[in-house]
Amino acid sequence: MKIADLDFFLLDPTARGAEGAERPLLVRLATSNGQEGWGEAHIAWRASELALRREHVLPLLAGHNVVDVEELLTKEALAPAGLRAAVEMACWDLIAGAARQPLYRIWGGEYRPRVPLAIRLPFGSAERTVQLSRDLAARGFHTQSVTACGEIDDDVALVDAVRQATSQRVALRFDAAGRYSAVAARELCRRLEGKGLQLIVDPLETGLDGLLSLVRQTTVPMAVCSPVRSPADVLSLVRSGAAAHLVIDIGAVGGLWMARKCAIVAAAAQLPVSLRGGAGLGVALAGVLHLAAATPNLGLAHECASYQLHQDILRERLTIVDGTISVPQAAGLGISVDRARLESYLAA
Repeated sequence: MKIADLDFFLLDPTARGAEGAERPLLVRLATSNGQEGWGEAHIAWRASELALRREHVLPLLAGHNVVDVEELLTKEALAPAGLRAAVEMACWDLIAGAARQPLYRIWGGEYRPRVPLAIRLPFGSAERTVQLSRDLAARGFHTQSVTACGEIDDDVALVDAVRQATSQRVALRFDAAGRYSAVAARELCRRLEGKGLQLIVDPLETGLDGLLSLVRQTTVPMAVCSPVRSPADVLSLVRSGAAAHLVIDIGAVGGLWMARKCAIVAAAAQLPVSLRGGAGLGVALAGVLHLAAATPNLGLAHECASYQLHQDILRERLTIVDGTISVPQAAGLGISVDRARLESYLAA
């Protein structure tokens, strides 16, 4: 199965009402025997440059066998982590598709048939966010994530409002998104203590620097996401003892396979792990499901944006019941891209 063709599609979820969503890059790989695979990740490209990007990348990948995943990921043309993640996902879609098996079986089997979701609440007015949180809780989404704006008073007020609206039905995460200095983060954590937060993710703008000191000054559990780019970073995190939880961003680490390597290192240290698929319209979420299904220590709720529950480019919607999602059972990623829906999401 040698690579013969490559297409890039830049998608815009905001075209269909998704507030503040990033633009995911969709990748289609085609082989010389006519098979195709799909991948999705976030990368800061513009629609106007896709043709030139394709002209540069395709000749460097053409003729390579899609099963040589490790070799492909060393190609300089795939240096951006988001591009590497999307191309690698398309390769796995092709590999499992050729084997006529869902991807999770290629990776060791279906350890869990349903995967719990952690829903990221969108930016917007507090009133709208609280209403959405309440509606999601009523639908069975009992793990939710609030994203920081970077102002302590506003962030604490939003956490209070969501907590009051959902009581103790929701395990609430707070993604500080690296917006706080060490001094501000200490004050933030002081004010968030006792509010029943499951996690604070990436509290410091300096990444891991100073995190251990912060951990020693608060009772709120800490999680790390953005600083982690490789299994070596996970090992450094474990050795530091600075976090109680790891969130693996599949696009940031460069793909599903690298995310699995990171999860394996975390498992050896008994460090709890969850996944972040990033902005997407169904393809990347399918990849998250297969990875979580086949990897024993990925049993926690995995993050997706709230708009992803009702917006996608798939022919058949992923099945969501009581805050969990069924792992696709068809070959490959188990999904089929609807070209008409894809066209309706193309970025200008």
